Amino acid sequence: MPEPLHALALKHRELLKFTAVGGTAFLVDNAMFYGLKLTVLEPKPVTAKIIAVLVATIVSYVLNREWSFRARGGRERRHEAALFFLVSGIGLVLNSAPLWVSRYAFGMETPDVSLVAQEIADFVSAQVVGTLIAMVFRFWAFRKWVFPEERIRPGRVRLAPASDATDKAA
Repeated sequence: MPEPLHALALKHRELLKFTAVGGTAFLVDNAMFYGLKLTVLEPKPVTAKIIAVLVATIVSYVLNREWSFRARGGRERRHEAALFFLVSGIGLVLNSAPLWVSRYAFGMETPDVSLVAQEIADFVSAQVVGTLIAMVFRFWAFRKWVFPEERIRPGRVRLAPASDATDKAA
């Protein structure tokens, strides 16, 4: 990786890791949402969305705690988990609200609109708008309340490349 990009990536590594975890949770969320919405919860898309977000949140907690915010902490694990799920609960409301507004306030559901229009509106409202709003809120809240202290948990020791050590010794 070129040095300017490498320095930028190191500076924002926590955000990049959070984004990668978010991408994984997004895939879990989509798979669950559409799996439920197109089968057993077909008449209840908001319920399908809530279940999908709950499963994705559990995946997100494990990955964020053990990878994204590995060097942060400062709280007892039960307290940290409770705060994580409280913040995620608020994120769930933020994530589901655009879908609710689209379906029930704007009436973007069949038979008022075509099935294609309904599905596009569901995707944009739930999977794009809702996810972006919830993601911004969660990143801010996780850093502020759930994992507040940096470098509290020991991370892996990173050795400098051999060429850097040789240059510094000279």
